[in-house]
Amino acid sequence: MPPPYRWPVEPPLTPAETTTRLRPIPARHPARTAGALVCVVLGLGLIGGAVTGSWLTGDSSADPASNAGYAPLRTLWHSTPVDTFFPPTLTGDGAGPGGADRTWNRVAVAPDSGCAGALDPLLLKTLRTVGCERVLRATYTDATNTSVITVGMVFTSAEPAAMKALAARFTDEKLTERGDLMPRTYPVKGTIAADFGSAQRASWTVKVLDQAPVVIYAVSGFADGRRVPDPQPVDKATADGAKTAAAQSGLGHDAAGIADQIETALSGSVSTATESSG
Repeated sequence: MPPPYRWPVEPPLTPAETTTRLRPIPARHPARTAGALVCVVLGLGLIGGAVTGSWLTGDSSADPASNAGYAPLRTLWHSTPVDTFFPPTLTGDGAGPGGADRTWNRVAVAPDSGCAGALDPLLLKTLRTVGCERVLRATYTDATNTSVITVGMVFTSAEPAAMKALAARFTDEKLTERGDLMPRTYPVKGTIAADFGSAQRASWTVKVLDQAPVVIYAVSGFADGRRVPDPQPVDKATADGAKTAAAQSGLGHDAAGIADQIETALSGSVSTATESSG
């Protein structure tokens, strides 16, 4: 297994010189001072009225918090250590069938990439409203080496409103259940995941986040390379009484559990970045 590494970080820019020579300022005439104060008062009144109006009408564009957007999070994809986003070992307490504990070990991490090669064309088209900047991927196996799971993070160029709209669309149109939007796998030559291709996909999930400009996905299959004719989304593969191969083997739980673990890891990085920027 290759040693842990970091995605490349661009060197910080040299701060530009911002100081200027101080020059004497002539004393203001009393009448001009009074006029300026009147303008300030009127200006504050107009600004206050505008903000109040935006709150009453539900317009969030004037809310300072909403204007901040995702700016502090845009560089997380290359400034965060790979072991933070994709830990070598993941533990899911109660994440398996019947509430059993699960452990997953990392097989390999893909180099960060563009979106065209990493995502299925139809899934990429579905994400067009939020844009697609970079894709980070890793493949894991369970403790018994019987299942393999690819998990990915799609960093987008969207702002919070667009991410919330996409999340609502995935829910309302049940896009997470569409097999033609199933994420691609990340097979790795010379490993247990060497034969993990499109035909081996058994269960999957896609999660559109709103606390960060990120879409998380996970897709699972059998480590022995067997084909799965009836893949199921995790909601169906983890339902009580499900009889498919994905359900009975716990592959739905694998995809769901790893996606949850990676989301938790991302949330920690988001919190740190937000606090640092504040």
